[in-house]
Amino acid sequence: MSEQTIVRLPDADATRGFGRALADILRAGDLVVLTGDLGAGKTTLTQGLGAGLNVRGQVASPTFIIAREHPPLPRPDGSRGPALVHVDAYRLGSLDEVDALDLDASLDEAVTVVEWGAGWVEGLSADRLEVAIQRPRGGQADGTADTPSGAEADDPAGGERVVTVTAVGPRWDGVALPSAPVAG
Repeated sequence: MSEQTIVRLPDADATRGFGRALADILRAGDLVVLTGDLGAGKTTLTQGLGAGLNVRGQVASPTFIIAREHPPLPRPDGSRGPALVHVDAYRLGSLDEVDALDLDASLDEAVTVVEWGAGWVEGLSADRLEVAIQRPRGGQADGTADTPSGAEADDPAGGERVVTVTAVGPRWDGVALPSAPVAG
């Protein structure tokens, strides 16, 4: 049975904070599959994951390079966590193109996050987190018309996100999914 949690996040900062909270339960070998419309907050959440995993480099959308690896930085105790492999499958057109990325080669040593990965990467692991992000436009999360005006409506950092995390596979048995962001 899959465990699921739904979290409402008021803005981009809270989305990054939720990514940091999610990073606390991740370990090498974990696969995170992100879905959501353009601008929903997939990369924003991944930025929080990168901060929580303490990896090197700015986490940015890998849309044009498809995949980017962020190696771990030393923690205060000198240990290192897993690397972060950040993939954007938006421009991929076939399973052959997914296979050509050779994601299974680094899967055991890294946390692998795949934006737009639904339908493409589930075969990499029976254990995964499926994270769906919704960012309603032109109104409230429930679809009612309380439309913000002016700059507030165009603010990429503003606006509520509704994040649904589904834990799939035995790896997640007994693992408590975060229900709130980590301050940051």
